[in-house]
Amino acid sequence: MSTALRPTAKGLHLFVRATPKASRDEVTGLVPLADGKEAVAVKVTSVPEKGKANAAIQALIARQAGIPKSALEQVAGETDRNKVFRIVSHAEAVQTWCLGLSRK
Repeated sequence: MSTALRPTAKGLHLFVRATPKASRDEVTGLVPLADGKEAVAVKVTSVPEKGKANAAIQALIARQAGIPKSALEQVAGETDRNKVFRIVSHAEAVQTWCLGLSRK
């Protein structure tokens, strides 16, 4: 399992490093975090105001992983570049998708 996915007492969490106001929406791979673990690097064209970028990140990850948006619930990082999404359902699909991401 990728270290971008971490089991917790409340379920499986996906760690994301976001870049808003990018030239295009894309998942660029896995990036290292300060704690020695990884996060999925995501760029979105949306601006970081009123949750627009967060919604775009959730939609992009869901589309890339082939799961419904409702399978992801943001639990941390509302106003931070580092975000955490709880995997509500389709955990196996998200794990498979994460394994296919390259490290930067």
